[in-house]
Amino acid sequence: MRKYLFFLSLTLIAVPGFAQVDSIQPPYKKFPFFPPVKLFTADSTGFTKEQLPKKKPVMLMVFSPMCEHCQHETEDLVKSIDKFKNITIVMATMMPFDSMMNFRAKYGLAKYKNIIMGQDIQFFLPPYYDIHTLPFLAFYDKRGKLISVFEGKMPINKVLLELSK
Repeated sequence: MRKYLFFLSLTLIAVPGFAQVDSIQPPYKKFPFFPPVKLFTADSTGFTKEQLPKKKPVMLMVFSPMCEHCQHETEDLVKSIDKFKNITIVMATMMPFDSMMNFRAKYGLAKYKNIIMGQDIQFFLPPYYDIHTLPFLAFYDKRGKLISVFEGKMPINKVLLELSK
């Protein structure tokens, strides 16, 4: 009888703990659309998801100008930019504005109309996506629905494959 009561009480204690697993999901899993982030852009204006072009896939890249993997991902992106003509690329960083601007100038990103770069001054994106590694990529279809997310450097051919889903 004691064993039965022991296991019953242990089960009653453990069950609520398992029930909490769903509540610790990152927000992007609960809300699978482009996030309500506000970015401070290079032209000193703001950017919100309402400004995204309609009916175009979107690639969100969270990066740091000092991150070597982010630099390599950006180099590969620029080399293949002609394959991204119909894709909106949103590049967001939490780093200082001048670092972002130097990164933008280094890779000549200002000349690409489909690239939107901004500073996440509210530090919204890392907890929203539960980001641990940079670069972080989130892919959205032309309806704005999340396709997938990826942490770390991703080959351009796989990026394009994700965006074609």
